[in-house]
Amino acid sequence: MGYSGARGGLEAILAAEDLVRRSRDHAPAPWAETGQITARFRLAVDRVMGEAGLYDEQTAAHAFRQAEGDTLEAAHLVRAHRSALPRLARSEPVNPDEMVVLRRIVPAHRTPEGPQLLGRTSDYTGRLLERLDGPPAATNGNGNGATHGLETGDSQNGNGRLADANGTTRGLGTGDSQRPDERRPRRFSELLREMDLLVDHRPADPTAPRPEPFDVTRRPARPPAPRSAVLASMARAETGALVGLWYRSILGPDGNVHEVTLGEVRHGRLPLRVKHPHTGAPVTVGHFRATETEAIEDLDGADEDRGRFDLGYGLCFGHNERKAIAMANLDIACRRFGRDTPLEQLLLLTVDGLDSGGFLEHLKLPHYVTFRSMVDRKLAVRGTGERPRAADPIGKDCE
Repeated sequence: MGYSGARGGLEAILAAEDLVRRSRDHAPAPWAETGQITARFRLAVDRVMGEAGLYDEQTAAHAFRQAEGDTLEAAHLVRAHRSALPRLARSEPVNPDEMVVLRRIVPAHRTPEGPQLLGRTSDYTGRLLERLDGPPAATNGNGNGATHGLETGDSQNGNGRLADANGTTRGLGTGDSQRPDERRPRRFSELLREMDLLVDHRPADPTAPRPEPFDVTRRPARPPAPRSAVLASMARAETGALVGLWYRSILGPDGNVHEVTLGEVRHGRLPLRVKHPHTGAPVTVGHFRATETEAIEDLDGADEDRGRFDLGYGLCFGHNERKAIAMANLDIACRRFGRDTPLEQLLLLTVDGLDSGGFLEHLKLPHYVTFRSMVDRKLAVRGTGERPRAADPIGKDCE
């Protein structure tokens, strides 16, 4: 059994890269404009922005096209691009209550304060494949006529529909349906807090200075880590990895039982503010879309307050409800069981797509030298005639 190194390595690599470019950029199909990607592949673009940690739809769309639809590779491209950008300023903290909601659902309450705004979703439609040969005819929200604009928080262009406490729906952008409180509804968790049904994790002295949030983009987070580091790591995590870890946590293989109810899910726009370089006053320089989730968990532990619920929180760039919901549930699980189980370590060290994907991708690089040494060891064991010794059981004494 012999091995030989691959020859012509650099030429082969350049030829492979050229084949990718020619097959992608000169495919027998119309060119995918950046605007088409941001409009028609909205969720994929949002996922790339969230996993890359950079909110810029145009950059994410370019990366998505260059990566041929591979969101993990696109996030890698955007994160590499972000590492070369200068840091011009630090954004000011923003209150999530300032969010102008485009979508808001409250699964935990039938008639919450404020509207249930379904917004842009296919959660309630059948998964039936549509084979379209061309663009469908333009329709409005009722299935006939012309459209009245895309989903926005603006009363001039909104075509979403509001559902009030009685289930009556009203179109947006018309008449008296555009009250400010409908776009900034009161949180369901505030009602629970008024009823004294939530464990209060807020500081006893609200005026006391709070610690600086952990910046995972500047230094790696290692357990034990503050909650801000865990939330930031989850916000940049690979969506599939985070959902998989959450599902494992829900199934309870570690003996930790979770009874979680989704309190509220929001998708909307938040302001981006920085300090003015001369006056020092906060100035709004733009807006970004985000998904926010609050999850409610029943406390039933022996050392827990069984007369109250606990609240988990999740927020991520763009419209990515799967990630935000998994974040909120894992936030509670980490607070309840993270110190006694490997959960915190898994959240900090294994859910980042670039770390896990990079380790997987490196397996495709040449490993013939190390594997040859493994083969030599196997042949040496056979040559001595010794029987390979089984590994000792962990945690048991062997006689």
